[in-house]
Amino acid sequence: MPQVVRSRVRALHGPPPVAPMPRRFRSLADREAVAVLHRAARSLVEALPELTDRLVEALREQEPAYRSAIEADAAEIWQEVHHSLRHNVGSLIQPREFRDAAHRTSRRIGEVRAEQGLPLDAVLHAFRMGGAMVWQDLVDDTARRHPEDIRLLVHVAADVWNFVDEHCGVVADAYRQTERRLAWRRENRQRLMTAALLDGTAQIAELPDAAAMLGLPEHGRYAVLAVSTARRAPHGTAQPPMTLPAGADALWHPGPDAEFAILPLTWGEGAAERATPLTDPAGPAAPEGDDAPAGDVELAALAAGLCAPPGARVGISSVVVGLAALGDARRLAETALRACPAGGGVVLLDEQLPAALVVSSPGLGSALATRVLGPLDRLDPADRDVIIETLTAWLDSDGSAQRAGARLYCHRNTVLNRLRRFEQLTGRCLTRPSDAVEVSLALTARRLLAG
Repeated sequence: MPQVVRSRVRALHGPPPVAPMPRRFRSLADREAVAVLHRAARSLVEALPELTDRLVEALREQEPAYRSAIEADAAEIWQEVHHSLRHNVGSLIQPREFRDAAHRTSRRIGEVRAEQGLPLDAVLHAFRMGGAMVWQDLVDDTARRHPEDIRLLVHVAADVWNFVDEHCGVVADAYRQTERRLAWRRENRQRLMTAALLDGTAQIAELPDAAAMLGLPEHGRYAVLAVSTARRAPHGTAQPPMTLPAGADALWHPGPDAEFAILPLTWGEGAAERATPLTDPAGPAAPEGDDAPAGDVELAALAAGLCAPPGARVGISSVVVGLAALGDARRLAETALRACPAGGGVVLLDEQLPAALVVSSPGLGSALATRVLGPLDRLDPADRDVIIETLTAWLDSDGSAQRAGARLYCHRNTVLNRLRRFEQLTGRCLTRPSDAVEVSLALTARRLLAG
């Protein structure tokens, strides 16, 4: 019989039953078995400190996760094991009196171990080891003192193991509930801290904790993206609104009108070479070599490698240093976003500073547009639009009437005639630098602030 009992101990690591066995009416043999169980359990209660010592030592030897916990605070683990054994062995003798207390003890163990980060498998293994040790001691005590009764324990074996499985279920449920609560609390703290950094309201003393919590260097180099799409993700989802280039990492945060991403720089070795430009190849290239700051090259490569959905508007801030400057970076990213065309696009703030100046003060921008371009409103709308289109093409062509004419499919003299008419109507001289700057800003204001 002892060999049969010990084979039961070796089968402990199998999955627990889905549900406890249904109650049944006990036969005379069952009642005798219960009496034998109670007698052996009372002997265990008397030897509980020695049983606790053996179980703690077994945990140290067989369960690596518990080994470190025991080495950190052996007295605390010993008290936990002793408390659990006292209630659980007591439940074998007086189930009604001890059941609730035993459940509370098991639930508390599950909660504490989840808070400490001990793996759930290790906690369940510890409970099954305890159940195996208790069962073996029950069998050994009966075999030693009353060998003629050893056969009766078979009638209560299922009850004992169902009891062990029941408490494993209590522990697992408490562990998972605590794990979910801790995850929600951690995510909420990260969300609040990210919001404080982007709002610029984080305290200086909080920055080291924020860096550790978010996995960001406190004094690193950063940029912030502001993304506005026609269809935003539902509230509570963590789905990024766009795909970043390979090697780029970002911490996303939803805002009331846009999604923001904190981008640590450098975002990958050789990222500039890997990025596939999505913009017009004939457009202006990023500065290279010693003439381009590292931040400019990184951000230009990032802007070229973004994969934004159709119609998305993206604003990218200048480079800032340190978590404390992320509030400024967010405001710069919002400014770049306002400078984006209504139909979508990517605006790198450092490459669109005149437009950023206009959208930063829309009242002044509108006043400038009215002052410079207002005289054109007296023309027929079609005539006015032709002059504005010609003026814009001429400025985009660096003042070349030849290239502007090629863009507009007209002769260079036609371009010059339209420009002279503009000068007559507005009193501006396009060859005067100050007037050319005003005209350029006025056209930008008209484009970005219209409507």
